[in-house]
Amino acid sequence: MTNQELINLFQPVIIQITTPKGTGTGFYLKPFHLIVTNDHVVDGNSEVVISGKLFQDTSAKVLFMDSKYDLAFIEPPMEVEFPEVKLSENKVKDGQTVVAIGHPYGLNYTATQGIVSKAERLQNQIYFIQIDAAINPGNSGGPLLDTHGNIIGVNCAAIKGGDNLGFALPVRYLIEDLKEYQPHYGKFILKCYSCETLISEENIDKENPEYCPSCGAKIHWPLKENAFYEASGISLEIEKVLQSLGINVKIARKNTNFWEIKKEGYKIYVTYILQTYYITMDAVLCRLPKQNIGKVYEYLLMENNTLKHAWFSLKNQDIILANLIYDQDFTPEIATLKWKEILENSDNYYKTLINDYGCIPLIEDDSELFMD
Repeated sequence: MTNQELINLFQPVIIQITTPKGTGTGFYLKPFHLIVTNDHVVDGNSEVVISGKLFQDTSAKVLFMDSKYDLAFIEPPMEVEFPEVKLSENKVKDGQTVVAIGHPYGLNYTATQGIVSKAERLQNQIYFIQIDAAINPGNSGGPLLDTHGNIIGVNCAAIKGGDNLGFALPVRYLIEDLKEYQPHYGKFILKCYSCETLISEENIDKENPEYCPSCGAKIHWPLKENAFYEASGISLEIEKVLQSLGINVKIARKNTNFWEIKKEGYKIYVTYILQTYYITMDAVLCRLPKQNIGKVYEYLLMENNTLKHAWFSLKNQDIILANLIYDQDFTPEIATLKWKEILENSDNYYKTLINDYGCIPLIEDDSELFMD
């Protein structure tokens, strides 16, 4: 298969995983009805946000964590019909061509091709596939494929400063964990990194949940804290206001200081800019038209005279409805007043600019990655 054919085959099953500390990749396996990723991608959370080609952003439970093999399983959305992709049964060989698919730096569905530098590189008593295909932040948890479209490993690491020096966990370790988890499907299972005991709510020591009940090794039991990230400080106050305005902050949260609200045709971004101490809300509505730009300018200037807590601005060709609050001036009352104006009016402005002034709809892309 060509790289494009591999991307087309895997796009429906490649999942983007978001936690407050970053993003990663996962992939769906139909025979097991699970999303596979790295343990370090879920980052100790009992719940993450997932999105894919076949469904919108949604919260999902983490069902399995194995820090030794750096594997985790996530519950997929029940109503989605995913296609099936296959795990390889063939032995990986030095020099064979491989392709890694994932979301490096949030750039969706990126494929990088390389070769297997060493089929079995022993590290900490685990054999890894060493590859020269580029593995970058965000690739973690994605599948490593052979040229026939079979999954031969799970991308998990790259050496900082290394020149395309990446590693993937061989699929045999994944199969081992999948088979062990199968009898417990639907329950949360933590695999002890020391003795490999499967720990569940049935056998964990309720009085000492931070220790393995079998060998006594210290563990992170996420259900103890009901471990979905809880914001603090200004970020917590921001989320309280957004929640009061009807925003699901678990879905909107992209990191500890950045939230993305998806609307029909456009997006609204809330950002706490630590360098300047400003909190901004930007509704990026559409782009300037190629003709009659003067009429658009006139409309935007007139609307700026009527708006009380927001204003129109341009960034390159993008038309943005925005406001900002200095963090020391932040109160729930001020934020509610300012943000409510954008949230209540952005839909009408979007439709007016598109339908009456010929503005150009935004194309769904990763432009938010490059926003200031």
